[in-house]
Order: sequence, then structure tokens, then C-alpha cells
Amino acid sequence: MENRSFIQSFIARPEFGPLVLLVVELVVFWGINPDFLSPQNISNILAFTVELGLIALAMTLLMTSGEFDLSVGSLFGFSPVLMWTLFNGGVTSLEMGFLIALVVAAFIGLVNGWFVTRLKIPSFLVTLGMLLVVRGTALFVTDGFPQRTWSAEGSWLADILVGDFYIGPFRIYASLFWFIGAAIVLGYVLTQSRTGNWIQAAGGNPNAARARGVNVNRVKVGLFVLSAVMASLAGVISSLRTSAANPNSGTGYELEVIAMVVIGGTALTGGRGTIIGTVLGILILRVMRNGIVLIGVPGLAYNIFIGAIILGMMALHSWLERRHQAGT
Repeated sequence: MENRSFIQSFIARPEFGPLVLLVVELVVFWGINPDFLSPQNISNILAFTVELGLIALAMTLLMTSGEFDLSVGSLFGFSPVLMWTLFNGGVTSLEMGFLIALVVAAFIGLVNGWFVTRLKIPSFLVTLGMLLVVRGTALFVTDGFPQRTWSAEGSWLADILVGDFYIGPFRIYASLFWFIGAAIVLGYVLTQSRTGNWIQAAGGNPNAARARGVNVNRVKVGLFVLSAVMASLAGVISSLRTSAANPNSGTGYELEVIAMVVIGGTALTGGRGTIIGTVLGILILRVMRNGIVLIGVPGLAYNIFIGAIILGMMALHSWLERRHQAGT
């Protein structure tokens, strides 16, 4: 009876569906093309996973609180542009440019949070407007051209953020450890800390949370700042790894990140979030993007698969939740 109860509880968890889907993906792609699980391909998947993954982790907490941030994709492109513009113009060192980019991103997150909490404007509209402002600024500053980045070679900042080494045949970037560390810390915050309780309460029932003494506005503003800073960090990491700083980088990333979080089991309406589920959602979409190309499916068909996965996972989450509430 206890084993059955454990199995039922495990199946009812929001992470169960994404875990099954990820395993199915791995088996299918490997069955079609054995090179899918080659060390080189696994290394490529992990390298690309980290950057969007950092944004998705922060977005998980923000969506758990009942809000969205559509400006993360534009910040992903803007922050490295700002850093390299300052450095190439001789205004600052590369490291100081990096710090300035993070501070500017934090300010943008603060502005987003202020508009949402003080002016009571829906976060969808606020961050959509900020997306256009930030992306437009990046394009205006650069005249739409990528910034020169090759002078980062040998920088300790680049070594810390994206330095690479080999473990056997696998090429590992330092950014993977930043991602793992962020997942552990934010997972602990969400599930094991008082702050996590505040975040879930703010998204589940903000009026009740306020009645119990939770400063809902402060919690949400802090999460908007976290979301912006993580998007900025991800953009800089991507820029250093690829030696490119394009003002158009990150276009469409905001929707892909939200898809990762939703597929992982975080509730769109707020009140429930899971970092473990988000990590699975990140892997699902990155494995899908890599796998469909590797087996010969046109890359332009990617969005078809992603849309189908989102619809399927939403149906599965809804079914499992109904079964759990019914006690079956």
C-alpha cells in the first residue's frame, strides 16, 4: 500500500510528465541516429542549454509569483552590446563594463517591477514595452551592426564564465557550473526557504499573503530584478563563448523560456513552481532543437514541435492534477 501511495504521489508530481517526455526524446533520437548521444553532440547540447537555462531558472520564480517578463530576450542582446561598446570605446575595462551591464539590467528590472506593482499595469504589457525600448536602444547604439569582441581572449572574466576543459571526450564550459549552482540555490530558495513561501503565496493568493504580512510588492520587484540580471548574465556568457555581440541576439528567447518553464510544470496562473521541472523543460526543448536537425528534419519545423509539446504537456498536467485532487 505504501509503495502504491508513493508511486501515485510520484506520478502526480508536475515533474513526472517532463521526465517521461525527456526520456522518450532521448530514446527516439538515439534510435534514429546513434550519433545523437556522441560525446561531441552531448557537449554541444550542454553548451547551448546553459544560456537559456539561466533565464528560465529566474523566470520560474517570477512566474510562480504570478508575473511574466517578456524583456529578457532583448536584455540578452543588449547587455553584451553595452559591455563591448564601453570596452571598445576605451571607457572602461572589460570587467567594469560587465558590472555596468549587470547594474543597468538590474535597474531595468526595477523599473519593470515598479510599473507592475505601483502603477498596477499587467506585467505582460510593461515588459512588452520594455522589450521594445531595450531592443531599440541596442540597435540605435550599434546602428544594427555586431560589436567587435575578439579582444576578450585571455581575459580572466572570460575564463571564469566560459573557460572550457575536457572531461574525457566531453568538452565542458565553466558556464555549466554557473547554471548548476543557480539551479541548486534557486531550487532551495523556492522550496526550502521563507522567501519561497512568500513567492508562492504572492502568486497563489496575493490578498491572503498581504493579510499574513507578506510584502507582495517587494517580492515581485525583487524577482523582476533577478530575472533581468540573469538575462544579462546569460547574454554576456553567450557573447564571450561565441565571440559575437549582436544587438538582435535573443530575439524570440522570451517565449522559448516561458515555454521551458511551463513545460516543466510551473503554473501559468502562479502559486506553483518547480526548479527541477524547469531544468527538465530546458533539456526537453534543447534536446528537441538539436535532435530534429540531427535526424534530418528541417530546422524551420522546430516551432511546430514546440507548440505540440506545450499543448500536450498542458493537457497532461491538467489530467494529472484532476486525478490527484480526486484522490485516484
